[in-house]
Amino acid sequence: MSRIGRTPIAVPAGVEVKVAEGNVVTVKGPKGTLTETFNSRMTIEVNGAEVLVKRPTDEKEDRAIHGLTRTLLNNMVVGVTNGYSKKLEINGVGYRAQKQGKTLLLNLGYSHNVTFEEFDDIKFDVPSQTEIIVSGINKQTVGQIAAQIREKRPPEPYLGKGIKYEGEHIRRKAGKTGK
Repeated sequence: MSRIGRTPIAVPAGVEVKVAEGNVVTVKGPKGTLTETFNSRMTIEVNGAEVLVKRPTDEKEDRAIHGLTRTLLNNMVVGVTNGYSKKLEINGVGYRAQKQGKTLLLNLGYSHNVTFEEFDDIKFDVPSQTEIIVSGINKQTVGQIAAQIREKRPPEPYLGKGIKYEGEHIRRKAGKTGK
């Protein structure tokens, strides 16, 4: 049996989990509300301060979906209590970020500025010109937006210029003189 799938999800105080018809789960907490529809084969039970996910059979597909369902539910609970954030670092001469109202403005060496708008629960924070923090309650959306920002100027292997995640290691190449 799945070790991840059978672990109960602890629901902290102030968080409300509701399961509706068709496995539509709504998690409401201090930071906001998330709603997700899960596979109808899984059984989701709310017992007081914990949530259990059960599977009908030991078939391969059920085993795969069991752990996934439990992890997605846990991400929802953590998101509405603590939230998620990704930190990006900008390296390169003249590359910088700034925030104007609800717009993230990036100068990345192109002839134009690259802009990103805040939406729904996604917020941008720019503590310095070379740091961007993307935060929100939905783990998937935070990761997706951070990946889209990084995609505008990914780090290159010779000088390391570009946008990278905090703690990401860039494999460097020697260049022409490194024979």
